[in-house]
Amino acid sequence: MAGSAHATVDAANREHARRASAGSGHAVWPTAAVAAAFSLAQLVLVRPGLGLGWDETVYVSQVSGHAPASFFSAPRARGVSLLVAPVAAWSSSTALLRIYLALLSGLALFLALRAWRGLFPVRVLAFGGALFASLWVTLFYGPQAMPNYWVAVAALAAVACFLRAPTDRGALWGLAGSAAVMAWMRPVDAVWATVPLLALGLTRRHRRALLVLLAGLAAGAAEWVVEAYASYGGLARRLSDGSAIQGGLGWHFAVVDQLRGLGGRTLCRPCTGALPHPLVTLWWFALPVLAALALVVAWRGRRRAATVLPLACAATAAFPYLFLIGYAAPRFLLPAYALLAIPVADALAHLIARSYRPAQHSPSHLPPPPARRLPGRPGGRSASCPSTHPAHRSTPPSVPAPADRPTLGSPPAPADGPAPADGPAPADGPAPGSPPAPADGPTVDPASAPADLPTLRPAPHPAPRPTPDPRSRPAPHRSPCPSPPPGRLPPSHPTRRPLALVLVCACLAVHLAVQLVVLLHVVGSATAAHDAWGRTAAEMRRRGVRPPCLVTGHEAIPVGFAAGCASAATAGPNANTTEDGITRTARRTPVATLVPAGSAPPRYARDWPSVPVGAVRLYYVVPGAAS
Repeated sequence: MAGSAHATVDAANREHARRASAGSGHAVWPTAAVAAAFSLAQLVLVRPGLGLGWDETVYVSQVSGHAPASFFSAPRARGVSLLVAPVAAWSSSTALLRIYLALLSGLALFLALRAWRGLFPVRVLAFGGALFASLWVTLFYGPQAMPNYWVAVAALAAVACFLRAPTDRGALWGLAGSAAVMAWMRPVDAVWATVPLLALGLTRRHRRALLVLLAGLAAGAAEWVVEAYASYGGLARRLSDGSAIQGGLGWHFAVVDQLRGLGGRTLCRPCTGALPHPLVTLWWFALPVLAALALVVAWRGRRRAATVLPLACAATAAFPYLFLIGYAAPRFLLPAYALLAIPVADALAHLIARSYRPAQHSPSHLPPPPARRLPGRPGGRSASCPSTHPAHRSTPPSVPAPADRPTLGSPPAPADGPAPADGPAPADGPAPGSPPAPADGPTVDPASAPADLPTLRPAPHPAPRPTPDPRSRPAPHRSPCPSPPPGRLPPSHPTRRPLALVLVCACLAVHLAVQLVVLLHVVGSATAAHDAWGRTAAEMRRRGVRPPCLVTGHEAIPVGFAAGCASAATAGPNANTTEDGITRTARRTPVATLVPAGSAPPRYARDWPSVPVGAVRLYYVVPGAAS
């Protein structure tokens, strides 16, 4: 008995694993399609030919042989430089780098969404991924050599792995890797994004996940901490310098600045001017409302932790950029948008669909359900399974079988005791003067039956069956028809709310159109800026400023990288030299200084020849050119 029971359980487990593995392939396709569409949209809308931006040149120059490395300020980390090294280390092609990053960002989004399998339905995961991937800031920074997108997808995966860690040992590896990637890209942002995870990890259930999370953060931030002691005067000094470069961390209400950035300003510093059109910012105001709805949906369902934890991490990840710095950039909030995407998608799915469970009616009010065909039995016959729902049974359990219940119009069965007053019927025949009864029993008196009921004939009393020989009794046959456990209703089925579906689809269509318009505007502005930098670099080469050379002044970093020159600054967050140092360098190396049109040049460049180039004026000196 015990052996057969264990064998049955093992067989059931193997069958469950086989079905799960067979269904997992179908579950992968929605999220894989979203990730593939995300990569394709980047290549089509952002275009691989888009030149490198200001911050991109800083990260790429650390591993590229095209130009000397730019000044690496205290807040930056080396994660992006290592990410682009497989391409930038041997090729200066910007298009190749864009294609590499677009494909890699799509793969990262797929892995992050896959980490949430089992925590939310697949359709919600695909919907949430599409919401995040369709933002203009996500599409624009996905193929760029910038750290914010990678912190976002790593934080999304880390929260999912943390939730799965108590029951899935494999999730611990994902948690460690995700935490390491976050700290590898931006250590301070990694800490802010994982504050709720660190707090929850203090409970007994999540202590092992806490240790793995701390190990991942330490592994990712190790290089940044070592570099702080090697090049910045210690960890505290590097944190202090990073705060000063960002304008000093303190109470700054930057919510309005972030709203201004939603209109397509990649960096809002100083952040002045009018707010964008309300259609551009409407989705931003809808986020907290949908997050609150997601909490309500989660509280009524069984996904409380899976909803509350990413919302809490999104809040802590956004907090420093909303209230602690005095400027704004839309990319700063990418981790918050990624963490909000799945709960918001769950809330929207709840708006357009509701759970429906069929009401319990009497069998006479329900049509008979269709029989389910089962595989053929021996002998070529097929079996049909009737419905197991209580409302679809032909005979309710509480009603006696036809053989035991009285028929309409027949007298009640006599109880043990004296006979009725008018006496029992004779045992050997009918009473005198009464019509003869049929052989199978009495008939219903039509005069005494109700008007709305047909005349029914009584069911014949079954003849007694002979008792079979126990030795010849066949083995009990187990019905192939599945039956739900006693007292459990069949599963509910979602039905759609037509009006809510139309409204949500209309809002999403408007939202996508707005995101597309803003994205095209941002790409157009970035293309114009890169073209201007290219024209300035070409003019420098015509004037004799060729590598090895030095570029200082306005937009020196991107122009210097485009020309293959080093860059330097005497003031600001990228200050790394002095005016006397530039003067000494100009005696032996070509130097160019860029000054905005209408502004006075620095003291060391007043006697240099100059030429206007677009919105700047180029001052340059080439040692030995006069001879």
